Amino acid sequence: MNTNKNHDTAPRADRAPKMSDADLAVLGLADVAYLRAVVIDGQPGFAVHAANGKTLGVAPTREVALAFIHEQELEPVGLH
Repeated sequence: MNTNKNHDTAPRADRAPKMSDADLAVLGLADVAYLRAVVIDGQPGFAVHAANGKTLGVAPTREVALAFIHEQELEPVGLH
């Protein structure tokens, strides 16, 4: 049960402080990437994003996207 008395319904990302690329680098996040399922021209795929949200590329499958992350010497991280 959620007992939070704060009734702010804005998405968490809207309430989170903005971090610069330098802030992310200090936290070691320059070395990680995450995947997001996308549809481009009607075709499913996986976009690879840097920790700052910048799109690094798009792959047709999750496996290819993960291989790209490893080729770039990045560590894949999961988002919740």
